[in-house]
Amino acid sequence: MNILLTGGTGLIGSEFIRQYSREHEFTVISRDFTKAKSKLGDNVKIVENVSSIENFESFDAVINLAGEPIADKRWIDTQKKIICNSRWDITSELVSKINSCDAPPPVFLSGSAIGYYGNQGDKLVTEETPPHNEFTHELCAKWETIAQSVDQAKTRVVTLRTGVVLTEKGGALGKMALPFKLGAGGTLGSGSQYLAWIHLQDMVRAISFLLENSACSGAFNLTAPEPVTNKMFSKALAKSLNRPCLFNVPGFVMKVAMGESSTMILEGQRVIPQKLTTAGFSFDFPSIDEALSGIYRA
Repeated sequence: MNILLTGGTGLIGSEFIRQYSREHEFTVISRDFTKAKSKLGDNVKIVENVSSIENFESFDAVINLAGEPIADKRWIDTQKKIICNSRWDITSELVSKINSCDAPPPVFLSGSAIGYYGNQGDKLVTEETPPHNEFTHELCAKWETIAQSVDQAKTRVVTLRTGVVLTEKGGALGKMALPFKLGAGGTLGSGSQYLAWIHLQDMVRAISFLLENSACSGAFNLTAPEPVTNKMFSKALAKSLNRPCLFNVPGFVMKVAMGESSTMILEGQRVIPQKLTTAGFSFDFPSIDEALSGIYRA
């Protein structure tokens, strides 16, 4: 396939290109040409923005993974606006381009997150679970609505409700593992809140599966089939690193340190990939022990 990809220099996008560059041709949208070329290599075409693409009908698929990192900074009003606009604006531009084509790309995969559901406590969450209205839901709901405004008579649309992606290559796991490596790791808040996660390798395999499977459309949860509580995750991480799990960081400390964004850590969603498994996808890393032992063994 000839694929247009946004977010190609990010954790998921760059790994997807690395694994599938022999099967597909990639064009990546990036404002930093030098950085993108250095990271992705000479076989990937780099363009500065959506409007600079002349022949949009040449693409067989569009994969939209762009967006400001959601947990790197406190959620003050200006940062919330940056988080939202970095997702909504480029998705709107892509949709406009797709809808203007006489023969548009046949498939559009667009990012989302399990934040769509908001805080769900220990309830088992599938794609059919009604959301709790809060900032992350508002962010993801509008993001998905924009993507779904593509003319679906011509283009199949899939939105990727992604959990916490685990990999040795960066992302959230490095930050979560650091206290354990220093011998000061432990649970956060009550420890009973659920973490819905996915190994990076299963993440890129799932994207490829949804790209190729014409029967798949709509929202899909991209999480492992076995979500775990923070307490379970902390013990598994400590075991994988051969470090103790002795401490607890009270919830109020997290709130002081992170502000409103601490809700992503202190609250949770017990999300399962119901539609993905029903469609026939098989996980290489279904359990947290398998995922973490694979990561740190590597």
